[in-house]
Amino acid sequence: MVQAPSPVQAAAAATDSEFVRGLGLFDSTMIVVGSMIGSGVFIVSADIARQTGSAGGLLVAWIVTGFLTIAAALSYGELAAMMPKAGGQYVYLRESYSPLWGFLYGWTLFLVIQTGTIAAVAVAFARFLGVLAPSVSPTAWIVPPIRLSAKYALSLSWQQLIALLLILFLTALNTRGLRLGKWIQNIFTSAKTLALLALIVLGVLFGRNAAALAANFSHPWAVQGAQKIVPGADFLSGIVPAVTAAAGGFGILVAFGVAQVGSLFSADAWNNITFTAGEVKNPRRDVHAGGESPGLLAQRFSPLVVRGRGPKVGGR
Repeated sequence: MVQAPSPVQAAAAATDSEFVRGLGLFDSTMIVVGSMIGSGVFIVSADIARQTGSAGGLLVAWIVTGFLTIAAALSYGELAAMMPKAGGQYVYLRESYSPLWGFLYGWTLFLVIQTGTIAAVAVAFARFLGVLAPSVSPTAWIVPPIRLSAKYALSLSWQQLIALLLILFLTALNTRGLRLGKWIQNIFTSAKTLALLALIVLGVLFGRNAAALAANFSHPWAVQGAQKIVPGADFLSGIVPAVTAAAGGFGILVAFGVAQVGSLFSADAWNNITFTAGEVKNPRRDVHAGGESPGLLAQRFSPLVVRGRGPKVGGR
């Protein structure tokens, strides 16, 4: 006859199968802030300006993204309070609809969504590092391009190698435990946020450019030099016409829809805290607040950073 485990043994087994709950409210907020506020606002702003063709359109694109992010974070906060488990959206889809949708989303996240985001941020780091160290260049080949077809090739440049090494380095650090991982996240996110605040203050107080302000905000809604938007798929080119933001209401609608791809990409990490809900000390409170606060912060930061950038929106 099999003897039932004692209450002490059952409690020990339950403890061993759970994550260490070591993340507080500040740690949770820093995870989302550190993921949301990064290179995206600097990389995609130029594309959004070219697509919308006006300074006002650029700012509105970021403001709309901020409101969408806040609404989504509030919704996820409620879901996290109902299901305070590690896994985030995977858990919500599994429990709300069926295990099939959770399974499909989990593998899509692993193979495409999160891996693509990590790769993009790592390449952005290496790209900006190349400004300080010109040898880190996308054309400084370690393995020259090996053509697979007219559009695709395999290669390895110093820029790509730096991005790969960065991903491996941060992955290794996070495997060393929760305490080390959260300290690194808190230190670097605090430094980045303070640096961004300093950039905004210096731009407002000392970086004023009267010519740039006049060019951008004397007629903030005048469309100038808007980029032509063409269908992404070749088979649609004969069906869907190419438009610009200067082509009336339909053109503006298309331009803002396409522009949201970049701004929403840069704010995409607002739900990252839900993945670590199993490691948060008080998930019913901290996951909700930790997801909402960065959305408010990013909504205020992004337009300020964009306004501080110099050239006229129509140019490269």
